[in-house]
Amino acid sequence: MDVKLLKKANSANPGERFPEFPPREDMNNPLFLYRQGYMTTLYRHFGSQENTIVLSETPLAWHHHQWEGTLIPDLLVAFDVDAEDVVVRRGYAVSYQGKAPEFVLEVASESTGRQRDEGAKREGYQAYGVQEYWRYDPSGGQFHRQHLAGDRLVDGVYQPITVHQTDATHFWGHSEVLNLDLCWEDNYLRWWDPSARRYLATHNEEADARIEERNARIAEQNARIAAEADAEVFRDRVRELEEELRRYRSG
Repeated sequence: MDVKLLKKANSANPGERFPEFPPREDMNNPLFLYRQGYMTTLYRHFGSQENTIVLSETPLAWHHHQWEGTLIPDLLVAFDVDAEDVVVRRGYAVSYQGKAPEFVLEVASESTGRQRDEGAKREGYQAYGVQEYWRYDPSGGQFHRQHLAGDRLVDGVYQPITVHQTDATHFWGHSEVLNLDLCWEDNYLRWWDPSARRYLATHNEEADARIEERNARIAEQNARIAAEADAEVFRDRVRELEEELRRYRSG
């Protein structure tokens, strides 16, 4: 976050901000969102820092001073919004932004449970007008009825998004608002870009790619040095043979 924006957020009148909510009791977000670096990955993928929001555990409500009915999605994505206001108020106020976020995702856990994620939260996001509401269960159906599920807002009502099953460990569905496929793969969440035909890279994958690129450059440089050294040795030997031939002819 920009330092000036951080100072502005910390100096804002508490009455102008969302109330503080108790911290989460589970570790599913750190395990399946933060460790992979998906917040940064998605933010960079969409490419707009001024009017795009990709945040986790950000309060969502009609007004910034609202407590009852406020929802806190595990992942929130919104386009063409006042990103600074979300940071300063420490939450997304639908009335101020003039629209709901395009996308929210809930990561299932034992503490959230099926009834809340598939019931009250689904109804709440529908009422706010969130265009897509996705649910990802890393346990593979212990906390939710499905490994992966999504709803899309159609005429103000959520309709299920088709989720395909490739095999016992692979499920995927397409998000129209993100133009990305959400994938449940061996209990982990992956993001597939159908346009580029590749996964959005995790932090580890990006680091491995940089290391591989560096090693390739070093190997190429060493090969070039070795080739130049071999060429110099060859030229020296040619000169020696030419000198021997000259002495032979002159002798």
